[in-house]
Amino acid sequence: MGESRDGVELTSLDKPLFDDSGATKRDLIDYLDAVGDRILPVLRNRPLSVMRVRPGQAPFMQKNTPKYAPDWIATTTVWAQTSHREVAYPLCDDRRTLLWFANQRSIEFHPTLIEVGAEHPSHLVMDLDPPDGGTFDHVVRAARLVERALADLGLDGAVKTSGAKGLHVFVPIAGTSFDDAAAATRALAARAERLDPGVATTAFIKDDREGKVFLDPTRAGGATVVAAYSPRIRPGVPVSFPVTWAELDDVTPADFTVHTAVERLGDADPWRDRMPAPQPLPADLVAEGHTIPVPRVVAMHEGKRRKRAAGG
Repeated sequence: MGESRDGVELTSLDKPLFDDSGATKRDLIDYLDAVGDRILPVLRNRPLSVMRVRPGQAPFMQKNTPKYAPDWIATTTVWAQTSHREVAYPLCDDRRTLLWFANQRSIEFHPTLIEVGAEHPSHLVMDLDPPDGGTFDHVVRAARLVERALADLGLDGAVKTSGAKGLHVFVPIAGTSFDDAAAATRALAARAERLDPGVATTAFIKDDREGKVFLDPTRAGGATVVAAYSPRIRPGVPVSFPVTWAELDDVTPADFTVHTAVERLGDADPWRDRMPAPQPLPADLVAEGHTIPVPRVVAMHEGKRRKRAAGG
């Protein structure tokens, strides 16, 4: 049976969300509606990509606003450098839009790091990605290196589970250009790696990581990062959940799901409440970052070099 909320028709509510989800579409909608006042501020005025699942199909990323979307969904047009075309990204600014996306089986919400009309990114983000088969304890050890590197710089950040296997560290920044923010992210990763190169690595090529946690510095500029409180398309439907640095040793990503997160939150909004005020980036961090090549460019050239060396 269908029902309606805020003028949005909701359908197939008791169908499974996806294989191994252990949840229905109703569970997704109820969860997003319950955390709406907390996830909407993270999404508001930011071009949005969503990961959707249709019954019997593989998950897919949707950037362009579908032609069948209601005309009350706000959009913003962005030139996509990789595909060389204009993309009409949706903006999820209100409950009605959030519910519409939920009814479309949009499970993951990936906003950009820059707001529409802004000239500067709002955050520096470090994405901690464990190796295949790596444990969450390993990721936590790497996060402690990022925490120390930030403290050494006089900076403060907020941390959340990615909802998958890793962690995201967000550092609010003030008045920093895209290039400087990207450079500072590279330098922060390098400084954290130097604190214990046996635990973490900045090697962009996967085969070079030697079982270490990857400190991914590429979430900069127009990049997206899964939103705090967003569900993920994984068994049990975990959600990306704010944690304190002190809690890291006592939690696992599976502790936070569409079934458990609302009760754990109560009326609180820990992502908002724990987020430090925007901070200026130290000049020496930015300067160091500009001496570190952009990882994707290095990886591209290295890949070509290895192919030539192999006679390919």
